[in-house]
Amino acid sequence: MINIYKVLTEEEWQLSCSKGYVSTILDEQDGFIHFSSPKQLALTLYLYFKEHNKVVLLQINKKKIITKIVYEETKTGDRGNKFPHLYGKLGIDDISKSWNIERNAFELPEEVLTESENFN
Repeated sequence: MINIYKVLTEEEWQLSCSKGYVSTILDEQDGFIHFSSPKQLALTLYLYFKEHNKVVLLQINKKKIITKIVYEETKTGDRGNKFPHLYGKLGIDDISKSWNIERNAFELPEEVLTESENFN
């Protein structure tokens, strides 16, 4: 089972922790939680988080929410692969790991990069 990830700003993560579930303005506007696969992470970071010096990367416990995940193309259809989306709440207890990432071209954790390289 391929992992899925959520990237948040530090502020979004702090707010989410206080609420007990992941909450971002973009997700609320679109009506679903945006996730990325390992292959999609680098471009997601570049496109949506290049203005931030630090972000929080969440690895989602996919087993807990697998029946609620929908794979869909982006609105513009320009990213090639379908993205995992969750229609509903993502509880803090649905997160299996988290990392604080600092800008260095957003250096991803080694285990995430390894998974990305081994994904067909």
